[in-house]
Amino acid sequence: MPSRQELARSPVAIVGAVITTVSAVVFITMLLAALAGWFENPYAGLVVFVLIPAFFILGLLLMPLGLWLHRRKVRLNPALGAEDWPVLDFRIARVRQITLAIVALTAVNLLIVLLAGYGSLHWMESPRFCGQACHTPMEPQFAAWQESIHGRVACVSCHISEGAVGFVHAKLSGVRQLVQVATNSYPHPIPPGAKMPAGQQAETCTRCHVPGRPTGARVQVIREYADDEANSETMTVLQLQMSRSPNSPRAIHWHADPAVKVEYVATDEQRQKIPYVRVTDAKGQVKEYIAPDTTEQVRNDVRHTMDCVDCHNTVGHPISQTPERAVDRAIAGGHVSRQLPFARREGVRLVKASYPTQDAAASAIDRGLRDFYKARGGSIDSQEIARTVASLQAVYRQNVTPSMNVTWGSYPTNTGHMTSDGCFRCHDDSHEAKDGSKISADCEYCHKQIETPQS
Repeated sequence: MPSRQELARSPVAIVGAVITTVSAVVFITMLLAALAGWFENPYAGLVVFVLIPAFFILGLLLMPLGLWLHRRKVRLNPALGAEDWPVLDFRIARVRQITLAIVALTAVNLLIVLLAGYGSLHWMESPRFCGQACHTPMEPQFAAWQESIHGRVACVSCHISEGAVGFVHAKLSGVRQLVQVATNSYPHPIPPGAKMPAGQQAETCTRCHVPGRPTGARVQVIREYADDEANSETMTVLQLQMSRSPNSPRAIHWHADPAVKVEYVATDEQRQKIPYVRVTDAKGQVKEYIAPDTTEQVRNDVRHTMDCVDCHNTVGHPISQTPERAVDRAIAGGHVSRQLPFARREGVRLVKASYPTQDAAASAIDRGLRDFYKARGGSIDSQEIARTVASLQAVYRQNVTPSMNVTWGSYPTNTGHMTSDGCFRCHDDSHEAKDGSKISADCEYCHKQIETPQS
């Protein structure tokens, strides 16, 4: 047990004691403030759970280092004073008091380190850390995630597998990503593709979704608007065949049926080119579908088992493929006013333009729409203009991030086939089996259009 004289003679130990004491007080104070909800800044967790505990641990390390340096100095120069070993005689009250104080302080130190460790892990697994502390690289994904149907699902629920192996893998990946952020060496934009636990995509989705469960048909209404003065609406009503039934043997979610196994070979990293498909049905019968000019080498390449994210690849971070579709959704949702003449045309024109930053885009959209209606003259509701401006700014912010080179269509979606190959990667009527059967491209294979009565 070091004596007070030794501590007092070691400047390094004194500095360590001061740093540890101050850090402990600051940590406890800021921890209480964080628990009370006083911090909204995403970087607050970095200070409370990483920076301050780092100083606390540094102080703890400096104290034994200072004592070691002092004793080493005494051994090299005995004239500085003999080094006395402490005597632990618990019959002496002062020895018992000092020992109890050291044990109590050690317990407090361990508690602080454990709280800091738990807090840092909990904070680093929060969406605010993923999307805002790593602000620039993850800004597009964070903005899109907030507006997605998974906007209440934490990032780690999908992107980190369960268990110790998944935890270690995630933290090692985090170190690599931290280096990339610090050196600005990450790609612009982040490459498309579902960064989910390798080989566990299906298991990740099925924590909430049940494959093979009968869901019947679902009606989808697609609203599109013209560029005319009245923003005329065209409505397409589709009946989506979600799961198989006696009356509907063909369905979209047939691919995820646990009784069926669909495997494929892709020739590109993003799995957009699929020349080979292998299907094993519920009876164990195998059928291979091969696109024209597919070589034997491609057929024998690594096969991937089709799972949820092969189609729903952007469900967590849906960035619109076109500005037209994004504005149409905003009009259909009542955010962009159809009462404003040419609102659709002008909205698409403004969000489609190129801007250096999101702030510049927001200013240009505001100015451009107000100037357009000012030039037209007449009586136009200023509140409708303000509401439409705010909506168009949000549409741009959710889909375009100039700092990351993310724009319309940067992340192709495989759900559907209107803006990218999607379903047609396989359903193109060219993948043929030995018996002459093909993977159908029939529109009604998965859905059919419902005719609506004319008024």
